[in-house]
Amino acid sequence: MISIPGSVLAETGAFLEDRGALGREGTALLVADHAGLANRIVIPDQVAGEYPESWVEVTEAGKLQLAAHLRSGEVYASRIHSHPGNEPHSMTDDANPAITFDDALSIVVPFFGLALRQGLDHCLVYRLSNGRWRELRGTARDDAVRVAR
Repeated sequence: MISIPGSVLAETGAFLEDRGALGREGTALLVADHAGLANRIVIPDQVAGEYPESWVEVTEAGKLQLAAHLRSGEVYASRIHSHPGNEPHSMTDDANPAITFDDALSIVVPFFGLALRQGLDHCLVYRLSNGRWRELRGTARDDAVRVAR
């Protein structure tokens, strides 16, 4: 279970919407402590194609940023990224090596980040299990991620 403060979701939403205003997807990683509190995001250097050629890729400089931003006791618990519409995880998303450990999460924010304005319930949540990303729904989703109060 990861718990994400509203302020972290707001910061993430603003970033994704800014990218979306340019017709581009965006990606960030949620940093959590061992208790599961995702208290900040890391937005790595990235390049993206302009809609309708939508894609996003973390640059080599961004990969170095990701390697340098974790502190003792922290993990990248989830990737959070936008899609232009309400598309599910793509094959590119599935193959992305940003996080690769079992139980890692991937959150897809539809409509270039705008769906996050309505809350996490309007986003798609996936969990990595045995090398496969599976969409979480209902209770499984509620047990995996929530907004901190």
